[in-house]
Amino acid sequence: MFIIHILFISVLWAAPAWAHNPITSEGQDAVAAGLTAAVVFAFWILYWLGARHATPTPWRRWVFHITAVITLFTILGPLDEWAEHSSAAHMTQHMFMMVIIAPAFALARPLPQLYRECGRYGKWLWKSAFKITQYPMVCAYVHGFMIWFWHIPAFYMLAVENPWVHIFEHACFLVTAVWFWWACLHAFTRKVPYALLALLLTLMHTGFLGALLTFAKEPLYGESRDLADQQLAGLLMWVLGGIPYITAAMWAGHRWYRQLQRRFIDN
Repeated sequence: MFIIHILFISVLWAAPAWAHNPITSEGQDAVAAGLTAAVVFAFWILYWLGARHATPTPWRRWVFHITAVITLFTILGPLDEWAEHSSAAHMTQHMFMMVIIAPAFALARPLPQLYRECGRYGKWLWKSAFKITQYPMVCAYVHGFMIWFWHIPAFYMLAVENPWVHIFEHACFLVTAVWFWWACLHAFTRKVPYALLALLLTLMHTGFLGALLTFAKEPLYGESRDLADQQLAGLLMWVLGGIPYITAAMWAGHRWYRQLQRRFIDN
């Protein structure tokens, strides 16, 4: 518990040094950053309170707390300011959300703790929100749509220029990515083949998008953007971004093989 308090204090103490945060930002940026920070901290506190009654395993507890810290630094830290001027930084921020924060949240499995503190209606809302995770391919389609939609140049630049659209973009990435990874990493036995297909589909279309950015002959997001920087962004999505999907597919395939093996032995 002492270390958890240290994490909270460290985040608060470091906040003035961040680029976009309620303390150093001004105008709409400050309001948007304050709302974002409040939501993340409220979510974190709910989990901490719920963990006193619905005790998670130690490793899941630590995964959640570390994920919360990474989320704050990703959304409100210097990377957020760099993303306004650099396609590579923008892609790095997106990759953190989609292939680090979201799968880590899925592995932490914080729903029992959130159920405990949110009451009966809150529990119903959480369960309703996560019903979609019973369908891995649907989650893959929704998440894929959000990825491509927010990389259309007009909407990409709108998110860069407007802090409220920027928040909405981040919410789209995080929510749909959490659904996707939850569906793939916690699929029931009969859903594992669909989870593998969902991972393969996402690996392919994100790789294709990365290739489009890499081999484009001119900047797609405004003349002020450097072409080499855009190509680096494409490589980040195409090469490094594919590693988590390949790893998850190998894990899901091994899990499916073990399940089939046990079923064969039982029969």
